[in-house]
Amino acid sequence: MQNQETVPTTIDEYIRQFPEDIRTRLEAIRTTVREAAPDAEEVISYKMPTFRQDGVLVHFAAYQNHIGLYPAPSGIEAFKEELAPYFGGKGSARFPADQPLPLDLIRKMVEYRLRENQLKASQKAGKKK
Repeated sequence: MQNQETVPTTIDEYIRQFPEDIRTRLEAIRTTVREAAPDAEEVISYKMPTFRQDGVLVHFAAYQNHIGLYPAPSGIEAFKEELAPYFGGKGSARFPADQPLPLDLIRKMVEYRLRENQLKASQKAGKKK
């Protein structure tokens, strides 16, 4: 869906390029991530909306028939049973365009990734002392 000539530099720009139905789904994910990680930074990374806090929390992207969510392989592994209907690969989940988004599950994955990143950051800070 992205125009190859224009790579968005903000999540707003990314979302604006899609039809209204997809924009609504992307905004729902954005709001859910923001609620789970209110201090996370919004960036574009790998041409996708990305939230970072002590490292990458999650990427997401719109495709023709689904929304992809990329919470790192550890985020997929931790929720593999709940994600079984959405399995997309080692580090991704695919939410079909014709089904409701599992926003509670997305929230739990973001909260998990936030705790994981914070633990890694605190361990790294402890080693520097």
